Amino acid sequence: QVQLVESGGGLVQAGGSLRLSCAASRSIFVTHVMAWYRQAPGKQRELVATITSGGSPNYADSVKGRFTVSRDNAKNTVYLQMNSLKPEDTAVYYCNAHELFMGRRTISDYWGQGTQVTVSS
Repeated sequence: QVQLVESGGGLVQAGGSLRLSCAASRSIFVTHVMAWYRQAPGKQRELVATITSGGSPNYADSVKGRFTVSRDNAKNTVYLQMNSLKPEDTAVYYCNAHELFMGRRTISDYWGQGTQVTVSS
């Protein structure tokens, strides 16, 4: 069964905005680090942002100042607000939930099915 479900992708013009959502089961949401990844055609998957259970975010340098990751604990949902979008942001965006033990990822690792973000010039 799908336990992470992304939504909010679409086609926007450069400079526009999109807000992605990732709904998770509560058992995963409260025990795992939440993250957003993306993968563009011909490129490796890259980490975009993470957010801790305490709400502390981290971002890839390429999106700092433009993207904001947040979480709503009552709704078991993580968001990625994307502003000032650029054509190079075009990719499939994936929600991820992973568990850390002493700083290392465990086998508990969940992925959404992905949502397409296309930014036209």
